[in-house]
Amino acid sequence: MKKETVATLENYVNTISPSGFEGEAAKLWKREAEDFADEVHGDRHGNSFAVVNRGGSPRVMLAGHTDEIGLMVSQITEEGYLHFTTIGGWDPQVLPGQRVKLRGKEGTLTGVIGRKPIHLLEKEDREKVVKPEEMWIDIGADDKEEAEGLITIGSPGVLDYEFTHLQRDLVAARGFDDKSGGFVVLEAARKLAGLNPQAEIHSVATVQEEIGLRGAITSAYGVAPDVGIAVDVGFATDTPMMDAEKRKVGDVKMGDGPILSRGPNINPKLLDKIQAVAAENEIPYQVVGAPKGTGTDANAIQLTRSGVATALISIPNRYMHSPCEIVSLNDMENIIDLIAFTVESIADEGFELF
Repeated sequence: MKKETVATLENYVNTISPSGFEGEAAKLWKREAEDFADEVHGDRHGNSFAVVNRGGSPRVMLAGHTDEIGLMVSQITEEGYLHFTTIGGWDPQVLPGQRVKLRGKEGTLTGVIGRKPIHLLEKEDREKVVKPEEMWIDIGADDKEEAEGLITIGSPGVLDYEFTHLQRDLVAARGFDDKSGGFVVLEAARKLAGLNPQAEIHSVATVQEEIGLRGAITSAYGVAPDVGIAVDVGFATDTPMMDAEKRKVGDVKMGDGPILSRGPNINPKLLDKIQAVAAENEIPYQVVGAPKGTGTDANAIQLTRSGVATALISIPNRYMHSPCEIVSLNDMENIIDLIAFTVESIADEGFELF
């Protein structure tokens, strides 16, 4: 992957964008899309759109959600501490002792998540998982008045982890679920702008997926696609302690290519086409079973209006919903190519097969 492309991913992932507060990420995504798209816009819900080959047919929607899990200030105490609740699905065991970044009244605030020191806990309390309501955020304020001058109830935040390179082509950050998907659909649309598609492509960075696929519902209704491809992260099961999980969600390895889901949420003819394009272009892929709705934007897209021929392509991801998710740059590059070449091959002729 080119250095400038990786830099775009890094800047995008480092934005603060919990569900309902995606504006910073949306602004960056749309600014990048303006370099290649025929049309770039947002909607009232906060979804971001890049249209390529306006007037083409059929209409194809690419979707990756731009929101991440986060925190929200729920109370400011008289002493200036911040109690908080969670946005999206957290493992509370990862929260104690973490640094946080909060959207303050005049910019970003740094704080730390505190709890009673282990030395002062009763034995039975040491063995329990601490609940979010038993923790607080310390921004160093002297009292409530000072804290209220800096932040307000309802302010969002994230854990203070940013993009970093590991060995090989692996990178770590918070929020790869699913800004890696938002990045992939942006770059797939960029690649399609340089190809010769017959389809009209609507690449969408959707909002509020982590709290119920909300942005995909509204954006898919507006786009009214014939074909939809959602990009999200999927479980890599190549780490220790995952033998039982392999039997549940599949044997998935980092670097072995995109994850293709097969099941009732997935149009079988569209999946056949994706696999044929992968074989033709020597793009590796992995298949997992999905026996019900996938819990991703693909679910909402498939069920919009009178139904959409839908597929889900996932990025192998380690340590999902933690502040140190890991993905492979090569896997993402393969997904960008796979989507672009698949969409380029979709035409009105033979479209009834879908």
